[in-house]
Amino acid sequence: MKKKYSYIGLAVIILIFGVIVIPKIVERTANNEVVKNDRLNNNQQTNNGELAYIVLNGEKAKVPNFEFVDQNNDTISNEDYLGKVYVVDFFFTTCPTICPKMTDNMMRLQKKFRANPNFAIASFSINPENDTPEVLKAYAEKYNVQNPNWHFLTGDRDKIYELANEAFNLYVAEDSSVKGNFQHSGYFALIDQEGYLRSRLDQFGNPIIAYNGLEDDDLKMLKEDINQLL
Repeated sequence: MKKKYSYIGLAVIILIFGVIVIPKIVERTANNEVVKNDRLNNNQQTNNGELAYIVLNGEKAKVPNFEFVDQNNDTISNEDYLGKVYVVDFFFTTCPTICPKMTDNMMRLQKKFRANPNFAIASFSINPENDTPEVLKAYAEKYNVQNPNWHFLTGDRDKIYELANEAFNLYVAEDSSVKGNFQHSGYFALIDQEGYLRSRLDQFGNPIIAYNGLEDDDLKMLKEDINQLL
């Protein structure tokens, strides 16, 4: 009888899993949430801080050509970043959730590397209709941005979204169901002097792809890795 009851208990557990968990997995996949949140390796165990190239389709991933306008109404392209180690994020000035924390952590990077002219930051607005150069300039002044190589960039919406989702693997999308009407990851991408995407390896030897811009541990790793490249 005890064995029979154990089978019954196991069957109940499987039934619960099927009723509750599997539909949620299916729903997440249908809503593209698995792609948004799980495609980046969140494992904090890294392989001695070793840096790697990000490889896509058998080739080292490199930042494609881009050209946008910054907070000073200057035209900035990917060529302006060549020769510099830089960090990329995607944000918007009216963000009510994670953007202020992301910008605060970018400020920490600015402070850490303020004396190095070869360090830069590129912050792309995912709400360019609102985030004009004038708005971005006010935002930069609010946060006391002093690094002349920190550009807050705005321009063609489709090109910005393509850059985020395809070039930097940093998810962005417009979504009226969430606060602020936009979804985006809180991750930072690291780019070397030649324009290649870089990251350290996890314990399995795989690139972590990007750094969580909301976590102190990831920020610490990012600082270390920037130092390696400078």
